[in-house]
Amino acid sequence: MTLDNNIYLYNLPYEIIFFILKKLDNMDILYSLFGMNHRLDNIIQDKIFTTMLNFVSISSLTNDISSISDRMLDRFCYNVLPRIHYNVKHLILESTSIGRILHAGSYPNLTELKLFNFNQEIIPRYFIDDPHLQHIYNQIKDLTLISNENNTEMHSKDYTNNIYTVALNLFKNLTHLTIAGAFNKDYPPFSLDNLSLNMFSSTLTKLSIRVNIFNDCLALLDSHLQQLTTFIVYINSIVYESSPSYMLNNDLPNLKVFSLTSYNDTDQYDMLVVPLLQRMLNLEELTLYLRVTRRTIFIDGTHIYNKILIHMLQLHTFTFYISSEKRIEALPLRLSNSDIQRTFTNTLNRQVVCSVHYFSDFDNICHVFSLPFTFDHLEKISNHFPNMIFNSVTYLTLYDIIPFQYKFFVQIAQAFPLLNYLSINNDEPPSLNIYNSRFIDKSWLTIEYPYLTSLDLSFAHIYYINQFLNE
Repeated sequence: MTLDNNIYLYNLPYEIIFFILKKLDNMDILYSLFGMNHRLDNIIQDKIFTTMLNFVSISSLTNDISSISDRMLDRFCYNVLPRIHYNVKHLILESTSIGRILHAGSYPNLTELKLFNFNQEIIPRYFIDDPHLQHIYNQIKDLTLISNENNTEMHSKDYTNNIYTVALNLFKNLTHLTIAGAFNKDYPPFSLDNLSLNMFSSTLTKLSIRVNIFNDCLALLDSHLQQLTTFIVYINSIVYESSPSYMLNNDLPNLKVFSLTSYNDTDQYDMLVVPLLQRMLNLEELTLYLRVTRRTIFIDGTHIYNKILIHMLQLHTFTFYISSEKRIEALPLRLSNSDIQRTFTNTLNRQVVCSVHYFSDFDNICHVFSLPFTFDHLEKISNHFPNMIFNSVTYLTLYDIIPFQYKFFVQIAQAFPLLNYLSINNDEPPSLNIYNSRFIDKSWLTIEYPYLTSLDLSFAHIYYINQFLNE
């Protein structure tokens, strides 16, 4: 920006300058323009530009998360934050810069903190050895911790005790707490076995968390956190363990929003999940992602209504993906997609997709889900899966006992444009005539998976390995 342009900008009417700046990124405005002109400073210090500050940089290609550059940090910490810190209500930080930014002001109105790349190394540095930040932690009402630790050598119980407990004990007045992994990556789960639940603020009303087993979910709902109105939980394993002393089986009248996601399959859905859902009498929003095995019948709309929804008279939003597998010899009746579809008349969803596939008498699966599809995982997708676009799916597994044709992979690339992980389980190759290049439509030859970073061919015929790695 030239000097003449600067003068022209500064002399514009206040309303026009304000309108122009609102179209720009507030961090760019503060970095580039703050301190250059007194009149412009008065505009930039408006709360619309200073309430929420994001100091995190995310690569559009690799999704790598880092702090903004040192040069930008220096300018913010020395010249900008000391003058606007009293306006800041929401900070988005990366762990390596948390100390510099929080020490640049007192932030009397800061109530929301989102911290990327949370890990065990920052606990002693910023949460234990830096008591000057305690007054800021006490102010925080809404805390989000984005972990960058996937496979820690520390046991989940020890990680909970040494990392999560230490961190949460500093935030005494939380109402909202979210702990997640970056870009749907796994992160160390909470393991609450024999650990005190006092680490959670008694004022907490919204909790989003990943736990190890189903008992941990029950511990949170039936003990210290019965005041929750929103509970979003990811469970590693829905498995049965002896009933804990805190499992009261009482209703959960305060819970309005509940989301349960478990990517690992379970054969204890009817024994554990259904009874829990039947206690949520005042629920208004429900989200389920479940993979159920070893049932005698598929989970369909009739089951969902009679066993779950009929107990939730206040429910107005139901988002779900449920796959169910049954393994019964000599099936008396093979239900079609249309047969399953007709059972979805009372599930609050105008659009439901059903996809049934019979691999053998012992291996059959039914996928049912609401639209739009919002989840990031899909597993055991076969040749007969519906041809539609899944813009949210990043993790996909393919399974069939009949060959995947070349055209099928074209369909997959088009249907899952953001795919990061792909696994193929199929030991049957197409016939030689099918995958001989002389018989392939040339328009199929280029198949692109632009975001694919992980490919699992452990259970694939060598043809598929050759197709992906050589062709």
